[in-house]
Amino acid sequence: KEFDKTVVSFIGILAYGIFDIIAFIVAISHLGFNTSSLVAIVGAAGLAIGLALQGSLSNFASGILLITLKPFKAGDFVEVAGTSGIAEEINIFSTQLRTGDNKTVIIPNGGITSSNITNFSAKPTRRIDLVIGVGYSADLAQAKAILMQVTSAHELVLKDEAITVGVSELADSSVNFVVRPWVKTDDYWDVYWEVTETVKKRFDAEGVSIPFPQRDVHVYKHDA
Repeated sequence: KEFDKTVVSFIGILAYGIFDIIAFIVAISHLGFNTSSLVAIVGAAGLAIGLALQGSLSNFASGILLITLKPFKAGDFVEVAGTSGIAEEINIFSTQLRTGDNKTVIIPNGGITSSNITNFSAKPTRRIDLVIGVGYSADLAQAKAILMQVTSAHELVLKDEAITVGVSELADSSVNFVVRPWVKTDDYWDVYWEVTETVKKRFDAEGVSIPFPQRDVHVYKHDA
């Protein structure tokens, strides 16, 4: 609402200024003055001002698009122009984000509309995509059962959505599972962290190996 009022006010002031210039030219033309030179001067000045304010006008036009299309609103967690954060203010020429470490980032609106906009708050639910690796010597059936049990038992995981657990990759040093439960958007990170921690504890308790990079060093002894 506040953004709407600001835009309307800005357009009103701009239109009022243009109307005053036109009225002035019409008035002096009625007094018998030759206005052709004045019109040329005003036109040249307008062109110069337009070129000088090209970036600002682009940001302003982008601001109009943001309020018209409304890809996000204040309070949404978004990724715009390569920066992630909570949208705090959407102004005429720029948008203010608050990052996860509480920094304020002000992004020109032109940079937002010219790149991808990801709104993580737009939908009520989200899917968590976890990748968890086990050793090649591990029992895959046992590991898969543990992953399914831990995920489905979490109270914040949506029970009416299917949980996907499956082998996704035979990597260099691990067999990787994907674990994909659905949660409410507000619960995303709580479930992400808690499921990851619980899986580690269950794997340790039941002897499922979790690989980590290792290097074999061979020492050769040569006679002098």
